[in-house]
Amino acid sequence: MTNSIKEVIHNEVIFVIGSNTTENHPVIGALMRRAVKQGARLIVADPRRIPLARDAHIYLPIQPGTNVALLNGMIKTIIEEKLYNEDFIRERTTDFNAMAGALKDCSVARSAEICQVPEEDIRKAARMYAATRRGGIYYAMGITQHTSGTDGVYNVANLAMMTGNVGVEFAGVNPLRGQSNVQGSCDLGGLPDVYPGYQKVTDEKARRKFEDFWGVEGLSPDLGLTLPKMVDQALEGKIKMIYVMGENPMVSDPDLNHFEAAIDELDFLVVQDIFMTETALKADVVLPAAAFAEKDGSFTNTERRVQRIRKALDPPGQAKADWWILNELMKRMGYHNAFETPEEIMEEIAACTPIYGGIDYPRIDKKGLQWPVKDKDHPGTPFLHKERFSRGLGLFKPVVYRESAEMADEEYPLILTTGRLLYHYHTRSMTGRVPGLNEVVGESYIEISPDTASRFGVGAGERVKVSSRRGEIEIKVKVTRNIKEDVVFIPFHFADAAVNRLTNVALDPIADIPELKVAAVRIEKMA
Repeated sequence: MTNSIKEVIHNEVIFVIGSNTTENHPVIGALMRRAVKQGARLIVADPRRIPLARDAHIYLPIQPGTNVALLNGMIKTIIEEKLYNEDFIRERTTDFNAMAGALKDCSVARSAEICQVPEEDIRKAARMYAATRRGGIYYAMGITQHTSGTDGVYNVANLAMMTGNVGVEFAGVNPLRGQSNVQGSCDLGGLPDVYPGYQKVTDEKARRKFEDFWGVEGLSPDLGLTLPKMVDQALEGKIKMIYVMGENPMVSDPDLNHFEAAIDELDFLVVQDIFMTETALKADVVLPAAAFAEKDGSFTNTERRVQRIRKALDPPGQAKADWWILNELMKRMGYHNAFETPEEIMEEIAACTPIYGGIDYPRIDKKGLQWPVKDKDHPGTPFLHKERFSRGLGLFKPVVYRESAEMADEEYPLILTTGRLLYHYHTRSMTGRVPGLNEVVGESYIEISPDTASRFGVGAGERVKVSSRRGEIEIKVKVTRNIKEDVVFIPFHFADAAVNRLTNVALDPIADIPELKVAAVRIEKMA
């Protein structure tokens, strides 16, 4: 997030797109509802009438996969009606004309046709957002998990920059992270192209810095593989071993038949987790890990805040903290620059990662700090880009709408989208063990509109077979008016009716993110 969670309640306009915030980020969702009660205006764009849509002043029930078209329609409105912030564009950005020029053949009417929403609603949303400099955009995987996901993120940034709603308090571009410490994992090098602090592996200066720091030679200048490419290479026999830590891809990855075939080809699979997940059941070695309350360390949350976690109880059995397991592996593989405590690890992080440079355990003992924290006197950064962007001038990116990799057709006439529920977390490896949560939602289901249910002759509570070009599942029907006709929704949490046996592995060409949010399917009534 460019801005802070607490700023939400001071937004004048809140634009939520591709995020079911009240269910997936309930604390932030509650702040949004509080802001609306205090007078904030709310725009919600989502194929489903999510709970937050009930509070929206403008609700845009767009078709799955049309985020870019919607944003282009809003941007085009702002350009046509000259609602953009000329001073901000002139002083803080570059290539505005290139971005605007890419939309010369785009019309708001065409965007409305693609999204299947009224043109005037798109224009109203654009006017509402452009009229303030306290406008916050909030998005999640409903933006990113598309073959055009990077374009969607570019366009969110375009919209924020052209209206001056970034680099100021109570505004910003705010991606909501889906799991605890995923931000910290990325910050500290858990990506295939960077060292800690987003220092590029292709940068010779950065490479030499880490070789000297770690006392090693010959760090590779080559980009690593993204997860989808790793799976493909495992299937081809080019990768022989995979180490999975805190992840359950046997439920969460797209096209599970493809993924399962790939890991079955491996010579060796290691899984490090707190429970015997569906993935761990396939492992050659399972390393039992300690849960969050059973270890010391730090997490970095969605607003870039680095916070202490403290051991409250001993881990069961042979379970160990993740850092200890990795430390032991390094020592046994011959690398002896090892650590005795998590605090020593934080000291190394601060020494080699500029955005964490001023962080140590005493400073975050009672309250975390938001990076960048440049030195021990720096107070942290509640919002980013206050006076300048990290690259200097903010860069507008030309973005043109393109269809999803798979569209509905005669053979597969429905569009499937996926998501999460309030009562379960990720693949239910934890929440699936809680009886009370299972009493509320204990099995998967498919949401179908009344018109779609009537057309296919299925009723609430009946079981249907749902098929895509990649697989099929059997599942219970839930008929609801909260979803558009010819669109269906299945939560991804449940292994017994794993929706990811249906989803598409088509990738965003820049980020290699699979198109989990759009797949063509058909349904058949079971006997």
